[in-house]
Amino acid sequence: MTDQSAPALKEIFNAERLQHIASEMTAVYPAFDAKGFLKHAKAGLADLSVMQRMARVSESLNAVIPLDYPQTLKLLYALAPRLNSAFVSLILPHYVASYGGDDFKRSMAALKYFTTFGSAEFAVRHFLLKDFKRTLAVMQQWSLDDNEHVRRLASEGSRPRLPWSFRLAEVQADPNLCASILDNLKADSSLYVRKSVANHLNDITKDHPDWVLGLIEGWSLDNPHTAWIARHALRSLIKQGNTRALTIMGAGARAEVKIHQLKVEPAAIKLGERINLSFSLESTADSSQKLVVDYAIDYVKSAGHSASKVFKLKAFTLGAGEHHAISRGQPIRELTTRKHYPGKHAVHVLVNGERLGSVEFELEK
Repeated sequence: MTDQSAPALKEIFNAERLQHIASEMTAVYPAFDAKGFLKHAKAGLADLSVMQRMARVSESLNAVIPLDYPQTLKLLYALAPRLNSAFVSLILPHYVASYGGDDFKRSMAALKYFTTFGSAEFAVRHFLLKDFKRTLAVMQQWSLDDNEHVRRLASEGSRPRLPWSFRLAEVQADPNLCASILDNLKADSSLYVRKSVANHLNDITKDHPDWVLGLIEGWSLDNPHTAWIARHALRSLIKQGNTRALTIMGAGARAEVKIHQLKVEPAAIKLGERINLSFSLESTADSSQKLVVDYAIDYVKSAGHSASKVFKLKAFTLGAGEHHAISRGQPIRELTTRKHYPGKHAVHVLVNGERLGSVEFELEK
């Protein structure tokens, strides 16, 4: 079987991209030492992760630009719209976080500008660590900005458990610190922003589920934007079958349904192949009911025991006496977060938090 896997994410910062950065930097700053930059940036590049490569580029710019911080920022402002990748633009806020810690107002303005080209979510957290109260006050103002990128930065940068970054212990301990930001954005018109708010709240459910449930119970879900945030914010609690979360979504009652034709095909697969789960639900209720349908796979672990992982399927309203067919394909392949082992894997269908049926497939060696 040929390897169809995508190039490693770190290859965003490959030799060609480094040359692009050097060329564009030279265009805005003719005295730029492109040769020195490339030598510094390429040293040991193959052994660096994507985030290490991003940091290396920022460090390499600093190593060869013989100007002070305000002067260098002016050059980076000019460079930002010339970069050919939003992810690559992360080098700019990284520079701010690395070298602008003692120039707060200028650095905050720079992060606000640079985030419009990619994101400054990682960089702003360093300022929260250094001066939490002052930085959070700026971010609260950002949450009211006209630009969706800036509003998102207010929510994403203050997430307690932002992936690829360190946790914000203060926010993790007290979610009220960011409550005003979340309140300002709870009905945001931008899906980009709403995803961040939902993820921020989902982070909080890991430490303070009742806080999130209480907050959302106080919201009006008549606004479709707010309802969208609530649904996605509660996804982890819904997967756990949390009654309050299901009730907020209108699915707190026990589902009055029967499950039919539950099967997973093929019955045996090898790593890298996929299964297809299918079944139908029949309403036994006298009136319409809201259903939240998920499924769980009990993955075999190295010691022979299993660990369950819940996946979302769909939420919908099922009328009295109606049938609804559902199917979902699922690849079984190695991930950085999950290693697979051969053996029988159980698949369970969950409706409003209750397990209604199970089926198995075999993962062969």
